[in-house]
Order: sequence, then structure tokens, then C-alpha cells
Amino acid sequence: MTSDTAQTELAAAKSERTTEEVTELIRSARVVLWDFDGPICRLFARRPAERIAEDLVEWLASRGLRGVVTDTERDSLDPQVLLRAVDKRHPGSDLVAELEERLTREELRASSTAMPTAFADILIQTWRARGARMAVTANNSPRTARAYLDDRGLTPCFAPHIYGRTQDLHRLKPDLHCLNRALDAMGAAPATALMIGDSPSDLGAAARAGVSFLGYARNERKAKPLYEAGAAHVVGSLEPLLGILRH
Repeated sequence: MTSDTAQTELAAAKSERTTEEVTELIRSARVVLWDFDGPICRLFARRPAERIAEDLVEWLASRGLRGVVTDTERDSLDPQVLLRAVDKRHPGSDLVAELEERLTREELRASSTAMPTAFADILIQTWRARGARMAVTANNSPRTARAYLDDRGLTPCFAPHIYGRTQDLHRLKPDLHCLNRALDAMGAAPATALMIGDSPSDLGAAARAGVSFLGYARNERKAKPLYEAGAAHVVGSLEPLLGILRH
């Protein structure tokens, strides 16, 4: 057997094991905890998050507070990074509350033009019809998630289990608070649950909560941080998951 042949056979065997393991994750899940922005939709597909971050920085500057975030935090162009940074320096303040509300309003605006993740709607509906219970466990505002789900007719698949950002920002994922809220409300044991997320913070929260994790990444750039954080399984499309449920 040549070296190339051996490597090909090893790769095939690894791929088969991965498929079997993902199949088991899908079929054994009694509770599915969904991150929102990514696995369910691209929230900022038409209103870029970078622009929102810039607007938040300008708002801080208009109040003479540009220096409350570092150059690195400003350059991240990530609204969540800015929000966490301000909360770290002014926890529980009116400033944090107002900034969080401004971000929520921006998310709500974006929800009306969000791009559905391919196969997410039908996967959610099929999984629910097969008896799995669903919850949203997001770092976005729960008002945003509900608005989007209402527009797509998906709220009945989740309600009332839509959990997200509160003004206790230290409890954002990777803190396990959001996941525990969902599990406790549904009376579900962590071993019966599966988290579908697209970021290392999702993976971290799932690990802390004792919940299995399946990564979703629409491209290699999104997949790399998940693998680097230790994700065992990452899918580039939700279509195979739908196929597993239908067979």
C-alpha cells in the first residue's frame, strides 16, 4: 500500500467516524439550544455590524467618552466587544444601560433585513416536529430574536424559551448563565441537550454547562476559530443535519 493510498484511507475513515458522531449528536438530542446570529440567520447581512460599531463609538465620543474604549476595541468594529468593554469599566452604570439599549435598537432594525441561514427554517421545524424542544440562547437581545422568529413564523417552535442578553453583561457567553436559564426552564438535563453555535464563546458556554456542541461555520474563516478553540465537529451547511433527521 502506497503512502498516498494509506493517507486517503485514513482520511476516509476519519470522515466516516465524524459523520457517525454527528449523526448520533443529532438523533440523540432531546433539547436543541440555538445561537441566533449565525446558525439561524445572518443578522447584519444588510446592515453591517461594523457600521453599527462605528455609530456606537461616535455616540460615545459625542458624550466625551471616546476614551472609555481602547484603540484595539474600537478597531475591532464589533458592537459586542464595545459593549463588554464599557461594562468592564463602568459595570451596572446608566452608560452601560443606554449603550445596551442603543445596540438593541440597532439589532431590531437589522432583524427586518436579516438573511435566513440556508435550511435553518426547515431544520428547526422538522426537528421540532420530531419531538425535540428548542431554545434560543444568544448574546443578542431576546427582543431581536423574537422579532426575527415572529417574521419567519418560527416563534411557536421556541416560545417561551428565547433567552439572550440582559443588562448583566458579565453573564454573556462564554458564561453558562443563558444556557442554564434554558435548561432549568425546560427541566432538561445537560446530557440531553445539544448546542448549535458559530463562535468560541458558544463552545465555551456549552462546555461549562455540560452540553454537547456542534459548530456551524459558513466558510473556512468562520470555522478556524472554532477548531482552534477545540470544537470536535463543525458543519459548513445545515442541510446534512436535515438529511439525518429525515432518515
